Amino acid sequence: MASALKNLSEYNEQNIPSAEGLLFGIVVSEWNTKITHALYEACYETLAKHGAREENIHVIQVPGSFELPAGARMLADRLKVDAVICLGCVIKGETSHNEYINYAVANSLANLGMMYGRPFVFGVLTPDNEQQALDRAGGKHGNKGVEAAITAIRMADLRKNLGETKPKIGF
Repeated sequence: MASALKNLSEYNEQNIPSAEGLLFGIVVSEWNTKITHALYEACYETLAKHGAREENIHVIQVPGSFELPAGARMLADRLKVDAVICLGCVIKGETSHNEYINYAVANSLANLGMMYGRPFVFGVLTPDNEQQALDRAGGKHGNKGVEAAITAIRMADLRKNLGETKPKIGF
């Protein structure tokens, strides 16, 4: 496993564009609150560190990770966000429910990105156990919230630099 080798949240700050003037949405799952709140705090702090203003970061909570895409769409419908970051944690249990939830969320966020022509970032942890989740929510392997924020900044900047495009039929 690659994450066993390093902190996955390390990045070169000089390579990150400014988030100043960009509008972000963050959708946070309430399930596994200890984990998702740590992801949220790191995400928010990273956006602010790179120039996003408090009034340009809109946050909503949803009950669980399965509801992240619906919350993301509601947020995108109401605000002209440059990127939506979805934060959650689905810990593998005794059944294979995690596979269904993770696939549904990832697929739905990819579809939303295509439909809206803007980034919907998958910041969902998919660990086998709680310790792995803690390791990726501010522990020895970094914080997925940082990575999600950096992805959102970079993708929103890319979209801005490419210019606005009109959706094609079906998207």
